[in-house]
This record gives sequence, structure tokens and C-alpha cells, in this order.
Amino acid sequence: MPFTTFVAARSLHEHGDMPWVTIDCRHALADFSLGRQLYDAAHIPGAYFADVENDLSGAKTGKNGRHPLPDPDRFAAFLRSLGVNDDTQIVAYDAGGDMFAARVWFLCQWIGHEAVAVLDGGIAAWIAAGYETTAERTPPALFPGKLHVHLRDELVVEADFVESHLHDPEVRILDARAADRFAGENETVDPVAGHIPGAHNRWFKDNYRENLLVRSPDELRVAFAGYGDPASIVHQCGSGVSAAANMLAMEYAGLSGSRVYAGSWSEWIADPSRPLATGPA
Repeated sequence: MPFTTFVAARSLHEHGDMPWVTIDCRHALADFSLGRQLYDAAHIPGAYFADVENDLSGAKTGKNGRHPLPDPDRFAAFLRSLGVNDDTQIVAYDAGGDMFAARVWFLCQWIGHEAVAVLDGGIAAWIAAGYETTAERTPPALFPGKLHVHLRDELVVEADFVESHLHDPEVRILDARAADRFAGENETVDPVAGHIPGAHNRWFKDNYRENLLVRSPDELRVAFAGYGDPASIVHQCGSGVSAAANMLAMEYAGLSGSRVYAGSWSEWIADPSRPLATGPA
């Protein structure tokens, strides 16, 4: 059975000769070069590097947010270049307790590749377990993979959908940003502070324990229970990245059916006619 949400460091270390591809997607919103620097210094042996701004995002227009979805065929081509086939198990990792590996998870789900999981605890858990890292870059795949795209449009909603359902009790907008950014008290990334009117706040970091490992499915089910039917939930954040971390947590908890507003806050505020709100949820 493939891993489809989280995978432990031990399982990755002991997977043997099975066709797995490991992707390092560490990143920093304040320093786009940091991920590559960290990878070059030390990464999990055999891991490839994915650049969040280029490999995991599409072209920016100034109106479609900071991390628009990539063209699905281009993203699939990137995975094929790593040797990914339809039956390949993908494991994505970041620093641990972060959002960037969840972006890989979501994009793979979106193009119809379900055998993708996030390394629980990220590279921090790998190192804590005593496993080796390397500075040697992984050689290119000998042959490109044979990966087919089966786009799942039902996982994504657009700004028009969100705007037309602002007052719909059957739709719950769940914002994954920290509470101070949500309230408009401390906006550090986007030019406008606040949140989408009617949105609820669930900081994605609350899905992890202090040791950066994900909370249990039972804990997460309780945490998300107050937001109603999973099918009514639309995740968003600053640019659609940490929104995927909340969706992943729900899937891990057995709460399937939620969606992501990919453009999120950074796209929402690009149109000055859209309503804004500040203050707590």
C-alpha cells in the first residue's frame, strides 16, 4: 500500500529497492535562495531538490498571487525528470513542521498522483534518528519517468467561487496563517493586512507538536471538528502553500473532501474591489 499522507523517517530509510523518489523542498519566504543552500550543504541521500518559486509555482501576473499553481503538464514533466512513474512513491520533506512539503503533496494529488507523502518531522526527524545526510547532488534519473496526468479540478476553487459564497453557511473558509497576520496586526509578507470576511483561522503550525512531528489523527479530528463537514471547507492562506498543510492534516485525520483556494490572500487583495476584514475570527 502506498503512503498517501505522512511517512516516518524509519520507513523512508528502510524502503529498500522499491521505486521511491525523495524531494527536498526546504524554502524561506524571506530568502528564496536558502532552500538550495541548505540542500547543497546537507540533504537526505538520493533526494532531489525542488524550488518552491519555480518548480512548484506558476508564472506570476501580479493578479494571481505569490505562488500560483504551476501548469499541470509542466509540473508533471518536472516529476518525470526525476524518474517518477505512475507507481512511484514520492516522499517530500522540508525542515520539519513546515508547509513546503505539503505543497508537493497537494500538487501531486492535484495532478492525480496519490502515492505521495510528507516525511513526518522533515529532515530534522531524519537527523534525530541518526541517519546520514550528504552534500553530494543526486545524479539525474537515467530515464525520464512515465507519469500520466489525471487532473483533479475538484480540489481547487477560484476567487470567484470564494466571493460568491462569502455569506453561504455551507462554505467555510479556513485561513492557515498565524493569528496576528489573520487579524491584520502584523502583516510581514503581503502589502495589505487582514483576512477574507467570514473566514475562520487555523494556524497550520498547530497541526504539529513541539518536536515537529504531526499530531495524531484523533487530535486532528477533534481540532477540525468545529468547522463542519469537510466538504464545506475551503483552505486558504497567504498564497496557497500553508493551506495545503491544513488540507493534508485533515486527510491524515480521515476528513476527506476539503478544497484549496489556490490564489489565497495574495490574489484576493490584488483586486481592490474585493471586501476585507480585520480583527480576530
